[in-house]
Amino acid sequence: MRNVILFIRRYFTFFTFLFLQVASLWFLYSFNKFHQAQFLQSANELTGQVNSRYKKVENFFALGDENRRVHTLNDSLINLLPQQFAQVDTARQLVRDTVPTDTLNRYRRYYFRPAAVVYNSTSGEKNYIQIDRGSLHGITENMSVLNSDGAAVGVVVNVSPRFAQVMSLLHVRQKVNVALKKSGDFGTMEWDGADPGLLLVKGLPKSVAVKVGDSVVTSRYSFNFPPGYPVGTVAAIISDPGTNFFLLKVRPAARFYNLQYVFVVENLQYSEQAQLDEQSRRRIEDPKRNPR
Repeated sequence: MRNVILFIRRYFTFFTFLFLQVASLWFLYSFNKFHQAQFLQSANELTGQVNSRYKKVENFFALGDENRRVHTLNDSLINLLPQQFAQVDTARQLVRDTVPTDTLNRYRRYYFRPAAVVYNSTSGEKNYIQIDRGSLHGITENMSVLNSDGAAVGVVVNVSPRFAQVMSLLHVRQKVNVALKKSGDFGTMEWDGADPGLLLVKGLPKSVAVKVGDSVVTSRYSFNFPPGYPVGTVAAIISDPGTNFFLLKVRPAARFYNLQYVFVVENLQYSEQAQLDEQSRRRIEDPKRNPR
């Protein structure tokens, strides 16, 4: 108590000055309209700046919910795009197709489902992505996966009731049919396990006009991926003198280091296509069916 009294006595003059200063300012801004208006203007500006910064902080912590809302909205809109439908060939159709059609007599070919990434690896030669959707949500093997921007990410290879495992494009055993956007010429994309920032495209003939910066997209010859979605851009062109093909180094369009939300794409005619392809290969390649 003695120290408190000594402290007050020591700074009594300062405290008196501070009290009188506050009182004078209060009288000034309370009974003078001009100063009152200036004070309110400054106070409003200050509180506005504080509220603005507080809102930015609040919005930052709410980004997760907002991203999920936008991603779900994008999923609904993507499923309405014309390229997810195919036109029914009525000229040669004897029995009406049972696949649901729209008012323009187009049937749905691809269906998009939203999902969130719960695990992702990029440091190994065999990288996988795990998403929070499984068989209970309609996910099956061989469905393709795109990121939020529509860029190719990988293919579903295993499914549990509530989760699915995706083989990333950054996997040495992954191969995807791709094409040059401007010409439609196609090749096979794979990864050599060296640089996560570069994919390889093989099988493109040297007669094709290609240059650095050209866009590479998913091919119409893929059973998994819908056609025309971005895969990457050409970063380098290597001409092998021993073959008639280019080797393209492609910078991927998807940011594999920051995958948060994806779309799982179902080709509704995948089973029919895959079954026909398998039966054809067995019939042609079976030596018992084709004696020589």
